Amino acid sequence: MNIVVCYKIVPDEQDAQVQADRTLSFERAALKIGDYDLNAVEAGAVLAEKEGATLTCLTAGGDAVEDSKLKKAILARGPQTNVAVKDASLPGAGSAKTAAVLAAAVKTLEDVQLVLTGEGSADLYSQQVGIQLGEMLGLPVVNAVSAIEIEGNVARVQRTVENVVETLEVPLPAVISVVADMNDPRIPSMKDILGAGKKPSSVVSFDEIGYADAPEAVEVVSTLAPEQKDRACTILEGADEDTVNRLLAAIREQL
Repeated sequence: MNIVVCYKIVPDEQDAQVQADRTLSFERAALKIGDYDLNAVEAGAVLAEKEGATLTCLTAGGDAVEDSKLKKAILARGPQTNVAVKDASLPGAGSAKTAAVLAAAVKTLEDVQLVLTGEGSADLYSQQVGIQLGEMLGLPVVNAVSAIEIEGNVARVQRTVENVVETLEVPLPAVISVVADMNDPRIPSMKDILGAGKKPSSVVSFDEIGYADAPEAVEVVSTLAPEQKDRACTILEGADEDTVNRLLAAIREQL
């Protein structure tokens, strides 16, 4: 049984700079594994240990997929092997293209019974890749999952919808997206980090996975930071009815 966990290499959002025109600059941002993807990796590692399965991590991107530190960062968390699809068109790619590339790569792997994704990428957070990936693979998909157990050829999952906790049975193979509060990703030990450097990691091209590039289904017109409003501080002194009325009037003006 092979469990595949998809992850994305993203700029650290703490290093993002908002420009005067409200666009975001990540020129000075360090790269990291997406935070939401680490929850999927942890879920996969726990399941792989319990089921005696192989855990494969899969990503798609540009030159960053060959960064040795990032490869160690992901392999130190439990996966036995790493597969990266590299192409200059992938950084900044939309959900549909990303899902199509990942689907093509998954089809080249053997005995895949479960594909895990985070609830969304840490940069765009479209929450679409997992759903579209399942559709392209022709597999059942469940998102917003907070617990997973494998029983034979079925995955029993839980997810919270509004104030209700659903328990679902999903036939394998399947694609499942997990929520951020499902677990606390492990912190790799020095032994894990050193061992990660010895694990196999491969970089493949579009041709090697049989993917034919196609135009994006959706065009991103702009990505802007929210408009900033000037902060105001008004101090009202007094404890009489007139002060209370002025306070209420000031609150109404802001609504």
